[in-house]
Amino acid sequence: MAHTPSSTAPAGRTGAATAPSSRYTILGYQFACVAGLFALWELAIRSGFAPVYLYGQPSGVFTKAVQLLTEGDLLTHLGITAFEAITGFVLGTTLGSLVGLSLWLSDTVAKTLRPIIVAINGVPKIALAPLIIVWFGVGLGAKVAIATSLTFIVALITVYQGTQEIDFDLVRMMRSLGAKRSMIWRKVIVPGSVPWIMSTLRLNIGFAMIGAVVGEYISAKQGIGFFIYNAGALYDLNAVYVGIFGLMALALVLDYIVVKIEAKFKW
Repeated sequence: MAHTPSSTAPAGRTGAATAPSSRYTILGYQFACVAGLFALWELAIRSGFAPVYLYGQPSGVFTKAVQLLTEGDLLTHLGITAFEAITGFVLGTTLGSLVGLSLWLSDTVAKTLRPIIVAINGVPKIALAPLIIVWFGVGLGAKVAIATSLTFIVALITVYQGTQEIDFDLVRMMRSLGAKRSMIWRKVIVPGSVPWIMSTLRLNIGFAMIGAVVGEYISAKQGIGFFIYNAGALYDLNAVYVGIFGLMALALVLDYIVVKIEAKFKW
């Protein structure tokens, strides 16, 4: 028996209503988990089970956060770190992706550079931070450079690996039609590597934040890394927690932006 429009409409409405309902349910679970952890933390401190001088106290952290937000200090430090991380993320991911794609054009160059890339990748990039501070000074440029160096190598290796995973039958077909290597690169390799480029985004946003914060720890007068380090030196645990939770919030915001960018490029 044929289906009428009226018989199929309820199913569509049910499907449309289910997705938002599911999202709200997940958000509810997430909020409950966070609230439960903070409640247990507060209870442990108030009951004397955990000493407040070692673990801080949620109510004190909340009070400190309100104070810092009111004064504007927290948002200033977060804004500086966000600028450093985002700039390093964009520069490192873009340059690394371009180099990774370009290596496909010459097997000789790729094979020549491979051991150098492996060696550089084997060195913890944080170990280069003191040198970068010396080269670029203690300003924003040093933190951007550290974030860029961390994200560059990840993008390069990931994207180059992506060029090696392209369906070789497509490449062979283009060659049989007389296409030059540069045309194959533009028409097959670059479009085929887009998923690999997208996969580096989430990884690199985390590496960019690590680079910015580590640079602020080593030498800075502003930024959330400097704020946390300074609060720790003063043994202000509540301020330390505020800085850490601020970093978490910033990471969630940046991850949300990356997810939206990925969604735009899904095939």
